[in-house]
Amino acid sequence: MKKVVLTQDAPAPIGPYSQAISAGPFLFCSGQIALDPKTSLVVGQDVKSQTEQVMKNIEAVLTAGGMKFENVVKTTIFLTSMGDFPIVNEIYGRFFPSNPPARSTVEVRGLPKGVQVEVEVLAYKG
Repeated sequence: MKKVVLTQDAPAPIGPYSQAISAGPFLFCSGQIALDPKTSLVVGQDVKSQTEQVMKNIEAVLTAGGMKFENVVKTTIFLTSMGDFPIVNEIYGRFFPSNPPARSTVEVRGLPKGVQVEVEVLAYKG
């Protein structure tokens, strides 16, 4: 049985989707972008500050779903420029200091609200 996960500590969905869906031991998290949870405005003009906000938003969704970064088994990073990969990688790596999850990184033409980075995660609690 699936359960919708929703927290005010992460940005409200800007479309017909849930922040996350809990299904059995899995938590499927929608991609997070650099939106302030209180104002829904983009945080930061550079990829560094945007990535930091994205990871905070992911942490809030994971927490609401009863999970932590240690539970994340797969991530996908979407970048508008692969040139930003080293910066994003450094910030992302701080949240996974050991046993990092499987990951894909993809360059895309554009992201919602003109942001430079989006990250989605899949977590497992077994």
